[in-house]
Amino acid sequence: MEYKFLSSIVEAVEGKLLIKGSKEAFNHVSIDTRKIEPGSIFIAIKGDKYNANEFVAEASKKGAGLCIVDEIKFKEEDISKDTSIIIVENTRKALLKLAEFYRSTLDIKIVGITGSTGKTTTKDMTYAILSQKYKVFKTEGNFNNEIGLPLMIFNLDKSYDIAVLEMGMSNFFEIHNMAKAAKPDIALITNIGISHIENLKTREYILQAKLEITDYFNSNSTLILNSDNDMLSKVNREDKIYKIISTSTESDCELKAENVKLKEAEVVFDISRDNKVVFEGFKVGLPGKHNISNALLAIACGEAFGLTYEEMNRGMEGLNMTSMRLDIIKGKKYTIVNDCYNASPDSMIAAIDVLKNIRGKRKIAVLGTMRELGEKAYDAHREIGTYAKKNSVDLLIVLGEFEQAYREGFQNSEKIKKFNSTEEASEFLDKFIKEDDVVLVKASRAMKFEKIVSHLEENN
Repeated sequence: MEYKFLSSIVEAVEGKLLIKGSKEAFNHVSIDTRKIEPGSIFIAIKGDKYNANEFVAEASKKGAGLCIVDEIKFKEEDISKDTSIIIVENTRKALLKLAEFYRSTLDIKIVGITGSTGKTTTKDMTYAILSQKYKVFKTEGNFNNEIGLPLMIFNLDKSYDIAVLEMGMSNFFEIHNMAKAAKPDIALITNIGISHIENLKTREYILQAKLEITDYFNSNSTLILNSDNDMLSKVNREDKIYKIISTSTESDCELKAENVKLKEAEVVFDISRDNKVVFEGFKVGLPGKHNISNALLAIACGEAFGLTYEEMNRGMEGLNMTSMRLDIIKGKKYTIVNDCYNASPDSMIAAIDVLKNIRGKRKIAVLGTMRELGEKAYDAHREIGTYAKKNSVDLLIVLGEFEQAYREGFQNSEKIKKFNSTEEASEFLDKFIKEDDVVLVKASRAMKFEKIVSHLEENN
């Protein structure tokens, strides 16, 4: 990236120029002084544990050509003659405004992806498909919030044809603000569950917040929805200036999966377009019916960009998944299903479905807490316990505060065990697991269940 003309940046972030340095062109944006490069723009973000306004002098010393601040925590004599300083009302808002300005300079198509679960998998699939024909950028890791998304936009340049950007949220207006910066041309919504219901109170409000991804759509824009989800199937198409495409594994719609085959490590299906099979044997190298839903969204996006089904099928062969998401690890003794990145009721059910379909003697599920469910948390954990029992889980190991909810759902007290730490659970598994067992490890990211997976891998 390259920005020219300091005055344009001052206008874009709605700031005031406090100090004018010698630089007029800038080549990098950073919110971390450890990553400052000569000619960088440093944006001083205030976090819960730090105030980056206090590091402006350090940023200048390291070569920052421009610092954007919302507090003056520096002495003018400590600022290099090369460094300009802009003050704004709020640097978090300035970060988004600067990203919006930079995005406006690029002739690039943006695909925005949101939903309660499956965002990252769908992002990876969409990238794999589109990369067969175009040069594509995709969101790295979990840079999908009001700070991370702008940083991804700053990584774009004129060599890219398409950017696939993930957008997460926990409240109203967050996706609206990201959509304003990114201006997506196409949006994919995976599903509407109860993640973040603690803040938003109802699934109807969660749907409303997710649909903010269309706030800057025009008549050339396209919204792609997974209509197997009860909330998304009800999205009103009337009075919409943009196009809506629905995908499904169950009901008739524009794009449907038929003749589904759920295998241990992959899914295979035929693609039906407007009730006519147009491609047979589309293969996705990931297990679980939910991954057919994710793939259909990516395929619909590929259609919008003019790819053939043959091209898309080849692209899916090169799928490179973000780690800790339903990663099946076949060891010498037993199989581990590593799904430690996050947890919601929908993703818990999907993971248990995968566990059920893997060949093995005993099925063991190590489950933790699902976060941000508010007053629905107890019932949600109980329902997952019930689902585990109905789907042949031989032993349920639980950690976290919802042991009783899991017990009520699972019912068989002899086949459920509670531990207070990942270390305790790992020690028990060492003694309990036998050859050809299958172990699912899943919880919200904060519980750090990857420690259990690492322990199991070392002993397998």
